[in-house]
Amino acid sequence: MSRPIIEIQNVGKRYRIRGQRERYLSLRDEIARSFRRLGTKDRGRVEDFWALKDVSFSVNESEAIGIIGRNGAGKSTLLKILSKITPPTEGAITMRGRVASLLEVGTGFHPELSGRENIYLNGAILGMTRTEVKRKFDEIVAFAENEKFLETPVKRYSSGMYVRLAFAVAAHLDPEVLLVDEVLAVGDAAFQKKCLGKMGQVARGGRTVLFVSHNMVAVQSLCANAVWLDSGSLVRQGKSSAVTAEYLQSSAGSASSGQVWEDPATAPGNGQVRLHRVCACPEGNSASGLITMDSPFRIEVDYWNQVQDSRISITLLILNEQGVIAFTTGSASNALLRGRPLETGLYRSTCRIPGNLFNSGRYRVTVLVIKDASTAIYRHDDALSFDVADMTERQTGWLGREPGVLQPLLEWSTERLDNKHHVSGAVPDGR
Repeated sequence: MSRPIIEIQNVGKRYRIRGQRERYLSLRDEIARSFRRLGTKDRGRVEDFWALKDVSFSVNESEAIGIIGRNGAGKSTLLKILSKITPPTEGAITMRGRVASLLEVGTGFHPELSGRENIYLNGAILGMTRTEVKRKFDEIVAFAENEKFLETPVKRYSSGMYVRLAFAVAAHLDPEVLLVDEVLAVGDAAFQKKCLGKMGQVARGGRTVLFVSHNMVAVQSLCANAVWLDSGSLVRQGKSSAVTAEYLQSSAGSASSGQVWEDPATAPGNGQVRLHRVCACPEGNSASGLITMDSPFRIEVDYWNQVQDSRISITLLILNEQGVIAFTTGSASNALLRGRPLETGLYRSTCRIPGNLFNSGRYRVTVLVIKDASTAIYRHDDALSFDVADMTERQTGWLGREPGVLQPLLEWSTERLDNKHHVSGAVPDGR
């Protein structure tokens, strides 16, 4: 059996952080403090921060590995160590083969040189000969779509132009190992689609890829295996489908578990109604409790009606992270419930939401209690937040997030008008 192309053994990276100094000290105070420190070893409080701690795993040749985790988990630090931008504090790394990395926009570019000159410079940095670069030059320029500005110094490039050229060079110069951070987020949707497609070609072409991303669909599609980092430590490694599912479940955490108020005397509300529980729950046999784009789920609102024969109903406002209302729905839309008087007691109103409606992301719910189908008697903002995970397998090759609050799976039909040939049916809308 061949040796792994990358071996990471008990790697740790420590940074030393000095305690925050007081701001706006007068010159007199600063001089006095400096004299007090003379002859002492106290030069200010220093704290150790371990960005990575005791991380070990190996990557085989021709393997694509996804590296996932929350912000600050240590993903980018690991790639910088692998790229030899920074050394590890402890542990050892063995790399076999030529490495190309795309960690930050324009890494390895000289701002005063033109795009053409930087292609050759960056190729040389990656260990390529001039002949190799020349052979791939036209492909690189065509992919970057910067031919018009090829003789322009890259310091005048926009961030989008920078990343196009940087990715094109890194992906086309045939490294044995390609390291890619979430730098693709800089590009627009069309460019992300193009880059992810190229990364798929690189991975299928037998080269080794380490891909840091928050896009779980891209990780699952491009990478057979994944590594999950959290707070600098390795949580789990294995098949990307299993690792990403567990990561998404932990990320959602209590986001969909809702809120519960046990005591009606202190629960939010007023003299007419008090909330007991608000929850988002996946339908069916979802043991993980994870809400995905294609899974139906329900929002349950439990409440105490405190006024006999009260005609109240529940309305929900569903908002995205930017506060845009995706839609509003209410129990009064059900003719059987509208205007029905309720005795005092504990009730549950349930809204069932079909699958293939929401786009991925986090959503917030505002609960309104409506009296006589017309008057809001109580409003509770942010009564609930829930995450919708993108775990769908798209058929178009696009692995990024589509724009929009909603992403419904609608029925499409195509018919040929000259001979009445008709084709119809529910066509997966990019999923």
